[in-house]
Amino acid sequence: MVSLLTMSTSGAITYPQAQSDLCMRPIKRQPKVKCTVHIDVTEQPLKLSSFTPRTTATPPPQHNSLRLNIFQKAAAIAIDAAERALISHEKDTPLSKTADPSVQIAGNYFPVSEYPVRQFLTVEGTIPDSIDGVYVRNGANPMFDPIAGHHLFDGDGMVHAIKITNGSASYACRFTKTERLIQETRLGRPVFPKAIGELHGHSGIARLMLFYARGLCGLVNNQNGVGVANAGLVYFNNRLLAMSEDDLPYQLKITQTGDLETVGRYDFDGQLKSTMIAHPKLDPVTKELHALSYDVVRKPYLKYFRFSPDGVKSPELEIPLETPTMIHDFAITENFVVIPDQQVVFKLGEMMAGNSPVVFDGDKVSRLGIMPKDATEASEIIWVDSPETFCFHLWNAWESPETEEVVVIGSCMSPADSIFNERDESLKSVLTEIRINLRTRESTRRAMMVDDVNLEIGMVNRNRLGRKTRFAFLAIADPWPKVSGFAKVDLVTGEIEKNVYGDEKYGGEPFFLPSGSVDGGDNEDDGYIFCHVHDEEKETSELQIINAVNLKLEATIKLPTRVPYGFHGTFVDASELVDQV
Repeated sequence: MVSLLTMSTSGAITYPQAQSDLCMRPIKRQPKVKCTVHIDVTEQPLKLSSFTPRTTATPPPQHNSLRLNIFQKAAAIAIDAAERALISHEKDTPLSKTADPSVQIAGNYFPVSEYPVRQFLTVEGTIPDSIDGVYVRNGANPMFDPIAGHHLFDGDGMVHAIKITNGSASYACRFTKTERLIQETRLGRPVFPKAIGELHGHSGIARLMLFYARGLCGLVNNQNGVGVANAGLVYFNNRLLAMSEDDLPYQLKITQTGDLETVGRYDFDGQLKSTMIAHPKLDPVTKELHALSYDVVRKPYLKYFRFSPDGVKSPELEIPLETPTMIHDFAITENFVVIPDQQVVFKLGEMMAGNSPVVFDGDKVSRLGIMPKDATEASEIIWVDSPETFCFHLWNAWESPETEEVVVIGSCMSPADSIFNERDESLKSVLTEIRINLRTRESTRRAMMVDDVNLEIGMVNRNRLGRKTRFAFLAIADPWPKVSGFAKVDLVTGEIEKNVYGDEKYGGEPFFLPSGSVDGGDNEDDGYIFCHVHDEEKETSELQIINAVNLKLEATIKLPTRVPYGFHGTFVDASELVDQV
């Protein structure tokens, strides 16, 4: 999610942009004060009640002898005192379930330490010969014990890598070394506000002001990104990119042994100046990467751009929105981009009233924008209303020339903001078909399933993204938010085949790996499903490889450590690793 912490990296710096929306006077950075007095300051880590910093990798340099001038030393003491007072004031205030660490990171959501490469893992069954490469999956894994509110999406990014070669498998997991994580590791405690769990009401405003005060005084560097890179992964132009929509992507490198290294924050050789959402779309035919960037504090609230196969960025197209809107995902077809403008929006003024800035706007009518991929003007977008539609994820879209429609497949959630705000109603996520008539500019919507089952997080055959697909592989999110299995859904007939893990086993995103170049037809499901599965009773984790045609379990890779439930993944073929940058 784009954070209120996100700031411009060019021109005069104002802290923060959100201040104007909160009726506060912007603070401009003053020139740095130079002083020859160096004071030895040792940052003491907080006393952690439940877990300690989780890393086995070589930490960044410990700058215990911080070169702070006397003014910075005084500022640090004052800001730390204000923070302690805030924490003390908050300790007796009950947290909602969506911000309570005891709920959000309980059980197998609890973070783990980094794990170095372990080779020759135990394999039950036989890994298919065609599988040769590295399966990587992203997730949220907070380095430090939360000191206030915490939402699952707030955790630091950690990527789990399983390398498969000649039927043998290895495992490793590493933090993505974001600028945020590096600075907090150096200080030994969290100092960057958490975008969802902490930025509620007046205490959220106070945390923002403490953060910007630290930046103003040079105690933290808030100009090189604030993101956690914990959501999506894409392999593009010989680079593995980890993403969350509050920052630029981070480039990772897969080593020959199957380990992971963070290369750094990646701006596409200086071309990307703004954030990029965690679900860019890689066109399987043109090999172009399509992306959106949204902003919560200033216009334009939304921008579209794409990259050529060799990484050259197109001009940005500003998409006019009346209010800043939460857009986690979008879709592409062969010729169009499908842009959701839905009812979950950002209203910073809500913080002044003591609420979350992420709200459901019941007065807004959801709509979908159909835009040519090569559009140069926002006037080329066809906007079509789709009332009461909120899809956190869109699985695919394609053109239907015979009916002059664009067909969109997604999971519609209700209540729409229940991921972010505690609601009395149980969350439902219904697999839905939305048809948009380009001639009449009208839409229809229908639930695709007869069964009352929550289907969330999954994918279609990535070789057919943007083209008509028959099958979708989606997680069975039951009991929410746990995943008890996955479903293979026939998008033509509505038939569903379920693969339930059983007993006390739960998983996450079912990742579909095509067995080869698929032209469609009856071979669209020719491939394998990768599922991270955790046994909550035995406290063990494994990777299951399942034949997508008949849902037969082909192999189970026993993992050497617990793998928390996470988000999205991708597979990098061995042939692609040869050219990795």
